[in-house]
Amino acid sequence: MSTLIILILIFLFFPAFMAPVFPKAGISQWKAFVPILNYWQWNRLNGKPYWWFLLLLVPFINIFMVFLMIVETAKAFGKFDLGNQALAVLFPFIYLPWLGTDKRQKYISPDKRPQIKKTVTREWVDAIIFAVVAATIIRTFIFEAYTIPTSSMEKSLLVGDFLFVSKMAYGPKVPNTPLAFPFVHHTMPFTESTKSYLEWIKLPYYRFPGFGNVERYDAVVFNYPSGDTVVLQRQSEDYYQIVRDEGYDEVWRKYDVVARPVDKRENYIKRCIGLPGDTISIINKEVIVNGQKAFVPDGMQFQFTVTTTGNSFRQGELTSLMDMMNISEGYAIIPGRGYCKIEMDGDGNATMLYPARSRTGQIYYTAGWLPANQFYLPMSSQKAELLRQNPRIASVEMEMMTTDNVSERVFPNDTRHFRWNQDNYGPLWIPKAGTTVELSTKNIALYRKIIDAYEDHDLRIEGDKIFIDDKLAENYTFAQDYYWMMGDNRDNSLDSRFWGFVPADHIVGKAVFVWLSLDKNKGLFDGKIRWGKSLRTVK
Repeated sequence: MSTLIILILIFLFFPAFMAPVFPKAGISQWKAFVPILNYWQWNRLNGKPYWWFLLLLVPFINIFMVFLMIVETAKAFGKFDLGNQALAVLFPFIYLPWLGTDKRQKYISPDKRPQIKKTVTREWVDAIIFAVVAATIIRTFIFEAYTIPTSSMEKSLLVGDFLFVSKMAYGPKVPNTPLAFPFVHHTMPFTESTKSYLEWIKLPYYRFPGFGNVERYDAVVFNYPSGDTVVLQRQSEDYYQIVRDEGYDEVWRKYDVVARPVDKRENYIKRCIGLPGDTISIINKEVIVNGQKAFVPDGMQFQFTVTTTGNSFRQGELTSLMDMMNISEGYAIIPGRGYCKIEMDGDGNATMLYPARSRTGQIYYTAGWLPANQFYLPMSSQKAELLRQNPRIASVEMEMMTTDNVSERVFPNDTRHFRWNQDNYGPLWIPKAGTTVELSTKNIALYRKIIDAYEDHDLRIEGDKIFIDDKLAENYTFAQDYYWMMGDNRDNSLDSRFWGFVPADHIVGKAVFVWLSLDKNKGLFDGKIRWGKSLRTVK
């Protein structure tokens, strides 16, 4: 609420910077400090029609209009060059008062302003600036285009799907880092690690009102919670898991590690399985929400071990199988080598990629093809049943981790108190704003990151005592809501089972529409466009 008050005050009293300017236009200075009236007088000073003022009252559009008003004020003082107008937009809190206090700057009434004929170059520059500003406002506050890079949501969303994500669905967020290079996320183009944003100005979290709230089973885009810290040489991997595998000191010695603000963390898309206050369980891969079986999307995939009969499958045979089953990636099980990743290459052939580790982390290199008779492939239960009818297939068995298999890789990474794995998990309660929980050393692993990172408190544990902000704490009240996200391709999804809750301030928007779907494994003239998967709503 305090953030909202600050933003309202900033917007209502922004024309206060015009107070020194108003007298030069024959307007009483005090009118610059009266909300609404100040914008009306500022619009009159610029000589613009009344509908400009009305647009200043429209949310999101008003941000763009304020920039235009600043430019028009510069013109009212004869500043028609691009340099002065850029300075006015970038530093209005300095530039506007300067126009009023510098005696050399003379106000020109609208009927006496010269008509400036723009050069072709200037017209192009103005058009580009207008397009960049307008597009930035649209993608920040209304909707943004995304592409699906991984198979974690197959078959609901496919690798190569281009979709629109509505920022208005849940309400757009104020950017934490507003000073950023346009149209890129966290890294400058043509570089591997150069930041695309400046942290000179950091704005607090605030979400404008939207059309609704996150609903259970929505396909949600959010900032990856574990992306708050990143190993630059291994950005596709979870920093916290790397530390668990190799040790904190070793990671910081070998690699370049950076922190990222919320809005510059990687964008993930998953299905919201649990809302604040829900209780989640997974029993033999089946998700239970509040005691009821969860919604199962059409074509939801699991990993199956496929064993062939007789001779080993060769490259052409596996290519045909994966193409027929619409499988984009999987693993071959090679005796003496273990799991070898399989992907469809640019020619539409299944290709083996053998893992190798270098100083910079995990890399893959193509190593030809080895015949194999056992594969680890993602598919739906329906497709698995069809595959069992193939005479070349000996068995198709779903992979399942029993309750005896305890995994330290699943959240909260505490096998002493939580003997869970990705197929048998929970029950786990999802924190809700305003709710208080009892704290102990037995359950603190569940809430440590919430308290310490997401809600910015100093947490430490001494023996069996928990201290928050140097005070002994026996309970904790959550400041914001949290969500539980899972991919539809359950056994090939890095989701909440591995890194935990998604805070409300990490929610970006709702996936609503796929406008184009491309099959990266086919050429443009071999059916690269998936016509049947394009122009569809996201379910």
